[in-house]
Order: sequence, then structure tokens, then C-alpha cells
Amino acid sequence: MSNIESDNRGLLLACPNCGKRNRLKYEGLGQTFRCAQCKNELPSPREPIDIKSDLVFDALTSRSTLPVLVDFWAPWCGPCKMVAPELVKVAAETSGHFVVAKVNTEQLPSLARRFRVTAIPTMAVFKGGIEVAHQAGAMPAPAIRKFVEPWR
Repeated sequence: MSNIESDNRGLLLACPNCGKRNRLKYEGLGQTFRCAQCKNELPSPREPIDIKSDLVFDALTSRSTLPVLVDFWAPWCGPCKMVAPELVKVAAETSGHFVVAKVNTEQLPSLARRFRVTAIPTMAVFKGGIEVAHQAGAMPAPAIRKFVEPWR
């Protein structure tokens, strides 16, 4: 899904110039990062981040300096499949202002329970580790942008 990986310390991505793998610490998102090898500027995430564990989710949402838009979804969900390309658009358009993350509720049901996700897709915005907005239902990119805009 994504060329960016995540762990409990930050986002891992390869430098587009030299290929060196770099870590973008959550606490520094929104600032300029430089490649450890070639010193070129690294781009802000422009695609959704696939969250693989509760620990990574908690680290991202609590330590990110940028608001985090989370899409709770499942692979069997038709509306979720329709929203996926819309989220890619939003991630590219809001790069440097938001981090867009995806949580597969089949793989991480504990997160779905914890955040009262009773229908999918559900989107939530987290700022400083706190859920500040929550909305169920499929939305096109313009509606998603309108949903997240107050938290910019």
C-alpha cells in the first residue's frame, strides 16, 4: 500500500535522491528533514501510512506535531475501497499539514473498539493524542478536506 513504513519512533522512508533509509521522528513532522547520507531535503509524507500495531498508532497520534487523520477500514468493505483513492488525494494535498493514516479494523480490532468504530469507513482526527473529530461514512476528497480543515 504505502512506500512509507512506521514504527514506534517515527516514519521510515527512502531518500528519493540516494535511496538511503531515513527516520522522520513523529515529534519533528511538519519540519524539514534532511537525508543522513546526501543531505537532500526529504519530502513530507504524501500518501496514507498503514498502521500495523496499537503501539505504532499510539506513538503516531500522541507524538506527531501534525494532526493525524485516521481512516478505520476493512478489506471486505466496498465503501472503504471507494474512499481509498480519495484519501490518497487528501494525503498528497495536505502534505506537511496533516498525516493521513489507515487502520485495518480486521487486523487491529482493539483500536476499533477503543475509538467506538461501529461502522466503516470511519474517519477520526487526532491532535496531541486526543481524538478531536469522528465521522462515519464514505466521503469524497473535498468532503474529507472540509472535515479536517478546522484542525489544521
